This record gives sequence, C-alpha cells and structure tokens, in this order.
Amino acid sequence: MNAEMIERLCLKLFSQKPQAVARCGVGTGNYVYIVELGEQRLVFRCGQNCSYTDTVSWLNQLWAIGIPVPQVLKNGSFEGYEYLVLSYIEGKDLGLVYPELSEGEKRKLAKQVVEIQDRVAGLPLDNLAAGWKWSGFVEEMLGRARERIARNGYFDVEKADRLLGKMGQFQEYFAAVEPVAYLDDITTKNLLIHKGALSGIIDVDWIGIGDRLTQAALTYTALLNMECDTHYVEYILEEMNLSGMRRSAFLFYALLYCVDFMGERGTRFMDKTVEVNPEIVERLNRIYDTLWKGLEENQWQGACICQS
Repeated sequence: MNAEMIERLCLKLFSQKPQAVARCGVGTGNYVYIVELGEQRLVFRCGQNCSYTDTVSWLNQLWAIGIPVPQVLKNGSFEGYEYLVLSYIEGKDLGLVYPELSEGEKRKLAKQVVEIQDRVAGLPLDNLAAGWKWSGFVEEMLGRARERIARNGYFDVEKADRLLGKMGQFQEYFAAVEPVAYLDDITTKNLLIHKGALSGIIDVDWIGIGDRLTQAALTYTALLNMECDTHYVEYILEEMNLSGMRRSAFLFYALLYCVDFMGERGTRFMDKTVEVNPEIVERLNRIYDTLWKGLEENQWQGACICQS
C-alpha cells in the first residue's frame, strides 16, 4: 500500500484527487494514512488478509453510547487490500503530549477514562464470552512473549517463565474475573489529546473481555518505559478504588506487559521492525526487576514502584 494507491481509492470513492496524503508513523497491523480531501481530513486504514467487519461493528456500538470514536464513512476492498475510511479527530497520542500535561489535566483525564470504561462495560457480548476463561488470556500473553523473546534473543526467557510460575498465586482471583467488555488498548497510544483534554479514541479493532485493570497496567508499564512519571495511572487507580488482591494483580499485569514489550523488541510487523538497542534492553530489565520486587514484597508504595 502506498500514497498512489490511496489517491486512486479517493478517486473511486469520492470522485476527486486528494490534496495531500501522509502516512502515519504509528501502527503495526495496518497502513494508516491521513488524507486531505477538499475541506476535510479523513483517515484511511488499509490491510491485507484482514477484515474490518468487527472494527466497524464496535465503532458503531461505541459511537451509539457516546464514546468519542471516529465515524465510519466507507469500507470495502480495493486492489487486494481491505480499507476503512474514518472521520478525522484532532489530537495526538497521549504518549506524545504526556510531559506537557498538568496534574489537573492528568487527573481529569483519568476520571474520564474510568467513566468511559464504565459505559463500555454495559455493552452486550453475545456469544463472545462462550468458553471464555480469563486465565487463558494471561497464559496466551505469556506464551507469546516467551516465544518472541526466545526467537529474538535480546532478553532472558526466564523472565517470562518466572511470571508464569507466579500465576498460581492468583488462581482464585483470575477465576473470579467476569467476562465484561472494556477498551484494553487506550494507553499512551490510541487516546488522543488536544489542548490538554481528551478528544478521541482510535484504533478500536476489538474489545477486551475481562479485567479492565490490564488497561491501567499497560499504561503504567508504557509510562515507565518512556521514563515519565506515572501520576496519571495512580489517578486511574484512585478512581477505581483499588484495594486488596487487586493491587497485587495490577503489579502482575504490569510485569505481564513488561515481558510483552521485551518480546516485541526486534520483532518485525509488516514493513517495520520494533527498535532494540542496549539502552532499551537495560531499561526493560530494570523495570521488570523493580516491579518484581514490589510484587514479591507485596508492596503498594508509590515511592517504591512509581516514577515521581
């Protein structure tokens, strides 16, 4: 997929040639372009051997309950690619603007995200939860991370094995998790910020089912990897009134995503390979060790595990 194909697709769909076509630098599963067409901007998502049927369904359902997602304008097939044309939402990924946000803006955003997750929890899952088991999700994540770590060779597979051995401690907790819908990938990406405020949520290809605490944990690990403060996540956890076993589960999930990050380093997605270098390896190993110490000592002290 390239800019010339996007131009031809625009001619087919809108009978006019775009003034500008720019590929987004983010995204590992799709080719994403921002297109200027007349007086409007549009987002084109394209991919091979994929289907946007679920994406369209979820976007329409989320739009119907007032979640700020893009509107679906067009979708179909073109020159061997599936495409999805969406309305454009002004803003940048949270991770790109996070250092500029005030504490008040972070706290307000945390409250909005928790309220959004509360609304999403009411979506019907129909048959999606048939045969569902939360521990299966955790095992799948760890298995995938271990396989990638072993293949790429930048980290020690013992990191994943050690976490797998820790699952027994959470057996009752995982068994009690119910199949509830949540947005699992609105972290330092896919959460758009404009002028210090939430403007939209993008890249909703699926809905998470289970423990929405993973969304906070993934954001937490991502912020640690960016070497930023983690106050925003602390505000989310305050809104969720986290206590007891859920505090330990949060740290377990943060470690889960840490080994997932390790597995991604050096992995090729479409035409991109995720960057890896000695500094990244050292940082992720350090994050893992700090989180593991917190989990082992059952600590929940901001000064111990959070960046200030």
